[in-house]
Amino acid sequence: MPKLNTYLNFDGKAEEAFNFYKSVFGGEFLMIQRMSDMPGAEQLPENERGHIMHISLPIGKDDVLMASDIVPSMGHKLELGNYAYISVFTDGREEADRLFAGLSEGGEIEMALEDTFWGDYFGSFRDKFGINWMINYPQQGH
Repeated sequence: MPKLNTYLNFDGKAEEAFNFYKSVFGGEFLMIQRMSDMPGAEQLPENERGHIMHISLPIGKDDVLMASDIVPSMGHKLELGNYAYISVFTDGREEADRLFAGLSEGGEIEMALEDTFWGDYFGSFRDKFGINWMINYPQQGH
């Protein structure tokens, strides 16, 4: 069975964002690599060498959240938008409340956590780093 992981791009804020996500989800980083670790890094501008080339944080037992910073000197451009959400499914309302409160801190709530017409406990927001999240507790059968 295929496994899906969410990969995010940041403009120099990947480490800050992932330290924030780690403070909410817990756990330890599986890997942190910087642009300075790659071959030819000495050709990068000094301000890009400390940026994150790859960072990964396990979320739950089977999922990994991953990211990197863009490299403007290599022609990369970050465009934030509402084209993607990270959808987190929880095992209970309390966990949903905790994750929603933690991740939405400093961000913009799109839909407060509430019981929905389709029967789930659901809410959505954009975090302070511009990443869209959905928190969902599927109550059917619980």
